[in-house]
Amino acid sequence: MSTDPATDPATASASATDNDYADAHRRLQALRTLLGQVIVGQESLITHLITAVFAGGHVLLEGLPGLGKTHLAKALAAALGLQWARVQCTPDLMPADITGGEIYATAAGGASSFEFRPGPVFAQLVLVDEINRATPRTQAALLEAMQERQVTHALVSHRLPSPFCVLATQNPIELEGTYPLPEAQLDRFMFKLTVPFPDRVALRQMLDVSLDTEPSDTLHSVAGAADVLRITQLCRTVLLAERCKDAAVDLILATQPDASGTDSSLRRHIRYGASPRALQAVVRAARVRALMAGRAHVDVDDLEALALPVLRHRILLRLESELDGMDADATLTSIINAWRARL
Repeated sequence: MSTDPATDPATASASATDNDYADAHRRLQALRTLLGQVIVGQESLITHLITAVFAGGHVLLEGLPGLGKTHLAKALAAALGLQWARVQCTPDLMPADITGGEIYATAAGGASSFEFRPGPVFAQLVLVDEINRATPRTQAALLEAMQERQVTHALVSHRLPSPFCVLATQNPIELEGTYPLPEAQLDRFMFKLTVPFPDRVALRQMLDVSLDTEPSDTLHSVAGAADVLRITQLCRTVLLAERCKDAAVDLILATQPDASGTDSSLRRHIRYGASPRALQAVVRAARVRALMAGRAHVDVDDLEALALPVLRHRILLRLESELDGMDADATLTSIINAWRARL
């Protein structure tokens, strides 16, 4: 079977030049700067979101209402020149409302037949708003799309566009009428990002930026879909040394409750650790972070910086630890610090 040189990482690595890496670095920095001008006070959130998009991952955003999650998704799509769609989740939302379904259509010649009508998931960037308000059946409709990048209907598979990214949001304060995402679906998200409340300076800047207009409606693009695919492929050629591979493996093992070498005082809080998919996610994201920093090689600092958003939704704490006031972020922060001290 022949391999397409444009999509083969080994071939791309051999053909990548310093100019390619420099151009990708400039575009990533320009994108971060542009989004920072319209989404004020959320620099870390913007950086992580860009990282996930170019690493080929999906993002779960958790934050209070009114913090600009929808605005951020619209701004990201506009800045990258991507087609975007929004799904507002409610308990009566059906799977076909997301994936699409068959309709009975009549052709110009009078012949009638059923044809597949794509749903909003066939956009390049899909915002799934308040995903935990959808029923488990509807949430499950996203599983194939997020993992396989396709939708199967009536035994026929329909490929999703490329690039493809799902940004899902959920409100952490409302529990009535919601359906928490199961662990299998949470694991499909590369990052779980918390949207912090902006500080006073950022709140003041919002009055100058977005009081009477929504900047994302007039935002100019700094790249296109072809640029996203090219830079995504270039990120796969970023050098990953053996030392960093071993460090990434040790990081995932440090979250396992039965792994040797894990601090017993931390291990007793964990019921289930991170999956092998988490190992792939942290390495892919680290490559993008390295390129964003102007490097063609991954450093342990990249792994450390991305460990928390990659792992926080992939571990389960013991019930008694949660009752004692422990949370995933605090536990993981201690694990990450102990892991880094051993390197």
